[in-house]
Amino acid sequence: MRLPAHPNDLDKKRIERAIKARKRYRYVTPRVLATEGGYRIESACCSRNVDPEGGVVDIALLLFDAEESAWQLFRKNHGTRLWELDSTHDRLKEVLDLLNDDSERKFWQ
Repeated sequence: MRLPAHPNDLDKKRIERAIKARKRYRYVTPRVLATEGGYRIESACCSRNVDPEGGVVDIALLLFDAEESAWQLFRKNHGTRLWELDSTHDRLKEVLDLLNDDSERKFWQ
């Protein structure tokens, strides 16, 4: 029996290091959590746009689709409390670059 490739400690640390270069929410310390098939990023809501109390909110969900050998990047629709597929990428670096730039504020709200 073969173990799933994700989550794993190496990629979790890679994501933790990479999101330090993000352009938004630079004054908080997000957490990367292992989840089935990938990783979930959460952070305190400093802007108070999503949570007026400044509580912890979901930022992004990164899942690896082994059949397609691709990364799926999800954003949280805080109104419906559901994850929505944002994009699919061949490499984790592409996902992290998009997440760090987030010029449209789809993740770091």
